[in-house]
Amino acid sequence: MPPTKPPGHASSGVAIVGSGRLGCAFARALRGGGLEVEGPLGRGVVPRSPIVLLCVPDGQIPAVAELIGAGGPRPETVGDGRRFVGHVSGATPLAALEAAGGEVFGLHPLQTFAGGEGAEAFKGVGCAVAGATLEALAVARELAERLGMTPTEISDAERGAYHAAASVASNFLVTLQATAEELAAGAGIEPADARALLGPLVRRTVENWIELGPAAALTGPVARGDDATVAHQRDAVEVHAPHLLPLFDELVERTRALVPAREAVAA
Repeated sequence: MPPTKPPGHASSGVAIVGSGRLGCAFARALRGGGLEVEGPLGRGVVPRSPIVLLCVPDGQIPAVAELIGAGGPRPETVGDGRRFVGHVSGATPLAALEAAGGEVFGLHPLQTFAGGEGAEAFKGVGCAVAGATLEALAVARELAERLGMTPTEISDAERGAYHAAASVASNFLVTLQATAEELAAGAGIEPADARALLGPLVRRTVENWIELGPAAALTGPVARGDDATVAHQRDAVEVHAPHLLPLFDELVERTRALVPAREAVAA
């Protein structure tokens, strides 16, 4: 069961440190949820709120935490003297926050932010949460749930695998589609036209993967055992983008590994 705590703990105020895309999105969404929000603050400003959320690059988290710890809590705003300091990194362990001097937590929305988003960007998405204490974990859960996210507890030991999965699902997907654009250029298709042409296919494939799982969602010549077509595709890659051959070959092998599972699903 999730830890319990007095309801509405976050309502006493949340400070956002960092004015990048995610920091601004958090500030807008939390304000929209009725919370008192301080910031987004610059990294050299000592926050006054009892809950502090660091929305800074991973490499800057320890230094910003140290600045917060050196500034100390302000009793007139911290209330009972407890301070909760969290980061929004998916990969960084909670130990990076130790210098802040409070009870530390992690809150990583499993979403991509391009800039300008508000509360709608958080609703319905997953969120990795962690806390060095039960109360800190509860604060992370409350913030996630206030924004409509579904919290999942991820320990420091699990962060590497969790974050690698997120990168493959999001960042590497973009890389893969950029590769598709490059290959489409071999057919004389401009990048914008390639995105318009391939976009519906990509969307449907992702929806099938979500609904059915990878084995059942798999289609195409590799799944059909059509080696002649795969060889023809490989020849085209060699002509138009030979530097992509190692990636193409690896993807074919990884796809072939799914075929037995696909056949078992179909049986």
